[in-house]
Amino acid sequence: MTSLTLFCKVVDNYGDIGICWRLAKQLAAEHPINVTLWVNDLISFQRLCRAVNVDSATQQINGITVQHWRDQNGLFDAVDVGDIVIEFLGCDIPPSYIAAMAARVPQPVWLNFEGLSAEQWVEGCHTLSSPHPRLSLTKYFFFPGFTNKTGGLLCENGLLQQRQVFQQSPAEISAFLAQFGVTASELTSTKISLFCYPHAPVLALFDVWQKNASAVTCFIPEGVATAALQQWFGYAPTTGTHLVRGALTVRVLPFMSQPDYDKLLWACDVNFVRGEDSFVRAQWANRPFVWHIYPQDNNLHHVKLNAFLQRYTAKTASLVDFTLSWNAVIDQPVAAIWPSFQADIPLIASQTFDWPQQLISHGDLAANLMKFCESIR
Repeated sequence: MTSLTLFCKVVDNYGDIGICWRLAKQLAAEHPINVTLWVNDLISFQRLCRAVNVDSATQQINGITVQHWRDQNGLFDAVDVGDIVIEFLGCDIPPSYIAAMAARVPQPVWLNFEGLSAEQWVEGCHTLSSPHPRLSLTKYFFFPGFTNKTGGLLCENGLLQQRQVFQQSPAEISAFLAQFGVTASELTSTKISLFCYPHAPVLALFDVWQKNASAVTCFIPEGVATAALQQWFGYAPTTGTHLVRGALTVRVLPFMSQPDYDKLLWACDVNFVRGEDSFVRAQWANRPFVWHIYPQDNNLHHVKLNAFLQRYTAKTASLVDFTLSWNAVIDQPVAAIWPSFQADIPLIASQTFDWPQQLISHGDLAANLMKFCESIR
């Protein structure tokens, strides 16, 4: 197989394109395959990758052909279809493209790339087939996950080694954080990255951190927790703004490229992450983290959250309670749990070493995906 086409529809935030861009880059860099990425929102894409030209219908970036997916009315024929076709989260690819897939000889391997979950049922649904109701086509469901009965997680070759070298070099950490104005005293504080959805109880956390017995430095990417930051600062802070109150220093960081965001996770003592992409990257970071899961109707996300916490090995009771409180699963406020969680940070950190190794033992997602496609071709 020499060609792969990936369809991505940006619904909200940056998680969709974030995951698809990581997947596309890894496939193009580590496997002998030409990758085409169709994406509907080039403006959001440009936030993650500055090389994107938002006015270009077709462009080459990192050896990947990027196509602007404008609507469902495009006309395609069999020569436009890759050997592998991936639709991210069932994003409903154009009807003309599906017809071209059916007409192509040989037909492509068609995958629906599903969302990440630690729930048990995922193992039973991974790689299940679904015949098209009208055409002679079969689609397969591909699930990322945490066991060898799933597709695994995205992890580029050499990522864990790069992280280890970075974390063992105080000079590299200092140089990276210095570009954001971080002072020498802040380097010795408890460094926290905060990436969350707007409904997170951020102000309650700020209140307890400013009264903390030891110094806390909180890094927040621009555009995150804007209402809470405006209330805390007394005005709408801009990129580069920082404020010191009591033991707490809050710094607003610029929107980062994916490699720089990885380094931020590696440099901090605790990482608050949200959704799926940053959630996965926090697990490779080898640091304690708190997951803010994407909310779903009828609190279905609580089930997914608990399923992960049951699998995750680097945890204490305080981390579990804090995570559940942060996601409004339990009534206990985050301020009441923070002291015990902070006391457990060294213990949690010591437990994180085995978790990435356990995950990578199942293989990385990109390689597992390619193996599966070749096995059914």
